[in-house]
Amino acid sequence: MIDSNEARAPAPPATTTASVRKPAWRRQVIEWAAVVVIAVLVAGGLRAFVVQSFYVPTGSMLPTLQIGDRIIVLKIGYTIRRGDIIVFRRPPADTDTADADLVKRVIGLPGETISSVRGTVLINGKPLKEPWLPILTGSCIEAAENIATTRIAPHHYFMMGDCRGNSLDSRSWGTLSSSYIVGKVEVIIWRFGHPYFHWF
Repeated sequence: MIDSNEARAPAPPATTTASVRKPAWRRQVIEWAAVVVIAVLVAGGLRAFVVQSFYVPTGSMLPTLQIGDRIIVLKIGYTIRRGDIIVFRRPPADTDTADADLVKRVIGLPGETISSVRGTVLINGKPLKEPWLPILTGSCIEAAENIATTRIAPHHYFMMGDCRGNSLDSRSWGTLSSSYIVGKVEVIIWRFGHPYFHWF
């Protein structure tokens, strides 16, 4: 049984459609604005600390990296191994370029002795197999000069471009301190004006 007093109680005022939609619309705008802000902050954080894209301006890594390639560089959580392609800040001894960042391949590791004879790289006196090195042609054919015997210091690396005949690298400016390394090249994402994906 319904109490007569409860039955006679006035009904709550009706809520108009407009009063319901207005807060919902505002809430959606605020939510989307928050999503955009968070996305921008995350993208900025990723660029600063995790990954970053770079543009290849020269042919020192031909034919592996073409002029104009866009590459993605991993900046944390990687291990440097022989054969890795690395982006690094221009070392002080390299006075032949104004580029702030360079890209080369790791050939010699800390503690090793590196040299070369007629284009064959020697690590601790033994010929180095370089499966990553493509057949070199034209200006990329390696010059006749040999690498002087060099003992690589701790936390330093010997860097070389794949275009051996046209690359200013550790043969010119010495070994690279790990403090100059920006990160490891993971993938090419753009080549010759089109999306292009090649993982390393």
